[in-house]
Amino acid sequence: MTQFRVGVENMQIAQIKYEDEFKIIIGNHQSQAGEMVIAPGDKEGGPKNRHRGADQWLYISSGEGVVTIDGKEHALSAGTLVLIERGENHEIRNTGSAQLKTLNFYVPPAFKEDGDPLPAGES
Repeated sequence: MTQFRVGVENMQIAQIKYEDEFKIIIGNHQSQAGEMVIAPGDKEGGPKNRHRGADQWLYISSGEGVVTIDGKEHALSAGTLVLIERGENHEIRNTGSAQLKTLNFYVPPAFKEDGDPLPAGES
C-alpha cells in the first residue's frame, strides 16, 4: 500500500491510477480501498464470489456495466455507488465499449496487500 506521512502521524494518501485489473491502494486495520479496471466484455467475480467478512462499496468512475448481486442485476454507469453487503454473491461485468473503472472500499479489509483475499474475520 502507498503510504505517505504528511504532517499527521499515520496519514495515508494514494494516487488513483487505474493501471491494474485490481489493486489495493490504501488502507488500515479498519478499512481499505482498491481500484479495478475491467476490459470491455470481461467480468470480475461470479456466482460464488463473495466477501464473507467485509462489506464492499463499489463506485463507478467511468464506463458502463452490470452488477449481479445474489441473482439480481443492476445497471452501472459513471457516478453509480453500490453497497454489496458481506456474504452477498456478486459479479461485475463490463457491458460497454470502454474500460469499466471502479473504486472499491472494503469495511473491514477484505484483501492482503498483494490482492489475495483475507479469510473472514481477519484484517
